Amino acid sequence: MTDTVADFLTRMRNAIHADRDDVVVPASRMNQELARVLQREGYILGFAVEKTDRPPGARSHKTTAEFEALRIQLKYTEDRESVISGLQRISKPGRRQYAGADRLPRVLGGMGIGILTTSKGLMSVNEARRERVGGEVLAHVW
Repeated sequence: MTDTVADFLTRMRNAIHADRDDVVVPASRMNQELARVLQREGYILGFAVEKTDRPPGARSHKTTAEFEALRIQLKYTEDRESVISGLQRISKPGRRQYAGADRLPRVLGGMGIGILTTSKGLMSVNEARRERVGGEVLAHVW
């Protein structure tokens, strides 16, 4: 797998469409930071790192190795509508997208968030505006 961010977003999107309460993704620092930003902004309930005997997403796997998985609890309204309406990958391995501190994107006129990686770590566009830093725009969530 070359694009772990796209994999993370696709698993989230598929779980939301399947009306799941949680989703399991491979545990990595990038995925944990993405989940942390989504939790801070109120798009998910929470997340936890779990030990498992097979890779996340594998149907069967015969090995004695232990894997780490990230279990993300999705957030829904009282009408069972997902809080997340859409997820979009912006910067891709073949074409990176950067934004300076003065040119940070607005998602749906401020109704969504952008997630970017900066010299100060992963953060939402709103946090980046407060910190006055720019970086690579990873994704938009609304």
